[in-house]
Amino acid sequence: MAVSVLEKWKSSAPQFQSLLRIVAAFLFLMAGTIILFAWPMGMPPDNSTASITTQTGFGGLLEFVGGALLLLGLFTRPVAFVLAGEMAVAYFQFHQPSGTWPAQNGGVPAVLFCFVFLYLSAAGPGPWSLDALRQRK
Repeated sequence: MAVSVLEKWKSSAPQFQSLLRIVAAFLFLMAGTIILFAWPMGMPPDNSTASITTQTGFGGLLEFVGGALLLLGLFTRPVAFVLAGEMAVAYFQFHQPSGTWPAQNGGVPAVLFCFVFLYLSAAGPGPWSLDALRQRK
């Protein structure tokens, strides 16, 4: 019996889970490099960096280290849970006071990252990860 296109598509869900993790981690990691290293650009408005001793610098450190760990799929569940919390704090502390709705207050990325990371903390990294490789041994 031939496998339907829908069945093939559904069976690729674990690989798409890994792909979601990899793309989200890469974008998040880049947010950390902007804050810590001014790469590929610095923080607006003056292309600066933030000191690690500031709240912004600590957030950048979480984004850089956490993004790198998620990119590799290493310690995915606890790292994703911590980063979901970071994004919830970022939203309510920095975005929500500027307006009610995420589209209004610039908080769409924070909300989206929060829920992607919350999903990954529950679902795990997918098959293309160091976590999956460690479990096979």
